[in-house]
Amino acid sequence: MHSLLIEGPVKISGCIQPGGNKNAALPMIAASILTREEIIIHNMPDILDVSVMLQLAQHLGAKIHREGSTVTIQPENIHRSVLPAKLCSAVRTSFIFAGALVARFGEAHVSLPGGDFIGRRRLDSHYYGLNKLGISHSIHERSVDFKLSRKHLTGTELFLDEASVTATEHILITAVLAKGRTIIRNAAAEPHVQQLAEFLNAMGAKISGIDTNTLYIEGVESLHGAEFTIDADHIEAASFLCMAAATGGSVELTGPIIPRHYWMTRRVLERFNIKFKLEPGHIWMPGNQKMKVVKDIGNAIPMISDGPWPQFPSDMMSCMIVAATQARGTVYFFEKMFESRIYFVDRLISMGANAIVCDPHRVVISGPAKLTGLEMTSPDIRAGMAMVVAAVCAKGKSRINNADMIFRGYENLVEKLTQLGVKVKLENTVIR
Repeated sequence: MHSLLIEGPVKISGCIQPGGNKNAALPMIAASILTREEIIIHNMPDILDVSVMLQLAQHLGAKIHREGSTVTIQPENIHRSVLPAKLCSAVRTSFIFAGALVARFGEAHVSLPGGDFIGRRRLDSHYYGLNKLGISHSIHERSVDFKLSRKHLTGTELFLDEASVTATEHILITAVLAKGRTIIRNAAAEPHVQQLAEFLNAMGAKISGIDTNTLYIEGVESLHGAEFTIDADHIEAASFLCMAAATGGSVELTGPIIPRHYWMTRRVLERFNIKFKLEPGHIWMPGNQKMKVVKDIGNAIPMISDGPWPQFPSDMMSCMIVAATQARGTVYFFEKMFESRIYFVDRLISMGANAIVCDPHRVVISGPAKLTGLEMTSPDIRAGMAMVVAAVCAKGKSRINNADMIFRGYENLVEKLTQLGVKVKLENTVIR
C-alpha cells in the first residue's frame, strides 16, 4: 500500500500527456480472446486495472508482451474457461471475460467482480443480454457458471433497462460471433464503448450505429488479429483541467485527444467562467482565470448533474465538486447514478469547504473556500483523484492513504503531478 504526500497550495503549470482510455482498454483485453491471431494495442495505459486484466488473459493461456505503451496479446493457446476469484475481485471488467469465453469454449466459470464501491452496480443487464443470445447461467455464492444453452450463439433484439456501459460492452463482445443479427437498444454510447466497437470492427466484426444508443451487429463466423490505438482518457484529461481551474493555473494536454469527448466538460467549466482551447490532439487551458459561478437565467443557482453519454460523466463529478469549492458563488450538484459518489465530500468539509450534503445524491457548494491540508483515505478511483485536486489547492501538507486505489485509473500520477509543479511524495504505508 502507498500514500501520497502533497504540499500546497500550488498553481499548476506544464504539459502532460494523458494515458489511454482506461475504460476502453479493459474490455479490449477481454475481447482479444475471441480470436486466435495476434492483437497489438497501442497507448495501453500502465495502470493497476490493466495489469489485472492482462493477468487474467495470461491465466487463460494468452501470451502477453508489453513494450512501453504497446501491448501484444497472442491468444492462440488459450485453454481455460475458469477465472481465479482473487483476480476477478480486483476489477469489475473481469466479468466481461464470461461472454468471450462462452463464445470460444461454450462455457465459463467466473467469480463475481470487484471494483469501486460507489453504490449499487447491477449485473442484471449482463445476465439478460447473454441469456437472449443463448447463454444460461447459474449463480453460486460468489461465482457464476455460464453455458451455451443452444447449438450456437444466436442474434436477437434486446432492450437494456439501463444504459449500462459494462453490460453494453459485454453483450457487444459476445454478439459479434452470434449467428444472425443483434440489435442493442438503449445501449451505452460513451467514448470507450465506441472505441470497443471500432476495435472489434478492426478484428473483422460488423458493427454499425456506433456513437448512437442503438447498436446493430451482424454476426460473423470468426475474428482475426488487429492493430489498434486507444484514444486519450477523457476522464483523466478532465481531472487535470479541473485542477488547473481550481488552482488558477495552466495546463497543456497532448496525445490522441478527440475534441468531441470534451464538449460536455467544456460546457460545465463554462458555468464557472473557465475556458480552454480544444482541438484534435491538443488542449490548452491558460492560467490566471478566476472561477466564478455563472448563474442561470433569473439569477437562479445552477445545477450540475450527470447522466449517460453525452451527458456529463459520473466519473467527473468528484473532481468538479472540488473545483467548485474554489469558485465564487453557489452551485448545486446532483449525482443521479451512484448513491455513494458524494460521501467523500465529508473530507472536503473537514478541509474547510463550504458544503451542504443534502442526501447521498445531492450537495450544494459555496465558495471560494480556503482549504487546509488533511490526512484522508481514498475510497475509490475518482474520489481519490478529487482528494489530490483538493490537496493541491489546500494550504499545508495533505496525506492521501490507499493511493493504490487512485493508481488503478491514473497512469504515472506522481510523475505528472511533478511535471505540473506539485510538491508530491510517494510513501509506503505499513499495514498493521
